[in-house]
Amino acid sequence: MRLSRTEYKEIARWIDRLRPTRQCMRMLKEKFPNHSQSTLLSIFSLEYQKRTKRTISRHHAPDVIEHHYQRYLSESKAQPNAPVLLQLANEVDLSPALMARIILDRFLQERDGETRSKSVLNNMLKDPALIQDSILAQNIYQCTINDCCYGPLVDCIKHAIGQEHEILLCDKLKERNLSFLDENQLRTMGYDKTPDIILEVPIAVEGHIVHWIESKASFGDDHSHRTYLNEQFWSYWNRFGPGLVIYWYGFIEELDCQRDRGILLKDCFPTDIVTLCHATQ
Repeated sequence: MRLSRTEYKEIARWIDRLRPTRQCMRMLKEKFPNHSQSTLLSIFSLEYQKRTKRTISRHHAPDVIEHHYQRYLSESKAQPNAPVLLQLANEVDLSPALMARIILDRFLQERDGETRSKSVLNNMLKDPALIQDSILAQNIYQCTINDCCYGPLVDCIKHAIGQEHEILLCDKLKERNLSFLDENQLRTMGYDKTPDIILEVPIAVEGHIVHWIESKASFGDDHSHRTYLNEQFWSYWNRFGPGLVIYWYGFIEELDCQRDRGILLKDCFPTDIVTLCHATQ
């Protein structure tokens, strides 16, 4: 799905009022019924991460952490079965999963008298059963499952979705009998930074030569696309020639402006493929 920048900004403005809960996606879909749930979730995640980066520093101030922690202790003692931490995160407009990390870290410091390693912290966030305090463990779990942008559950889902779309891309290429090397094969050949697919025989899509294909199971907005261009796409272009990027959940249509320079954007697997007889870089 291609959106104009104006359409994207309208969605982004509405997202700015929402919190990162499962319920927010229902409201977003009701507001924009013509857009797919996956596209809206991807846009929400992008916009909420931008908002979080602008505000996260204030939540990491020592006095703020202590205030959040003491409030959690007080309210969880008074209401041991209530989702205190989740309610607190929503009230102060902080990702529930990030609030869970802050409070767990503070709890471990108090219990152990020292800062625990990131690996210990991450393991406890992934498996709250490892947390000896049962009330805190329950609160951590509630934050994790109710956050649609951050946390170990979201990370697993994003990884699985990314893998699913890479497999889908490979299946589409095989259906067209196109010969290619995937990322794993390229790494065994010694390449350190590669696109998902390199075509052994280049193709033409809409009149543009394509040597490589990158799969992105996300929406392409201005910020993410600019980052990908600088950190990935132009280096692929320098090494392998012109290529194709598939944003499976859509992109801002004005971003598809680098075709003449060798980077083509699509929101699905192309149907008008012409196989070239030899590589032309």
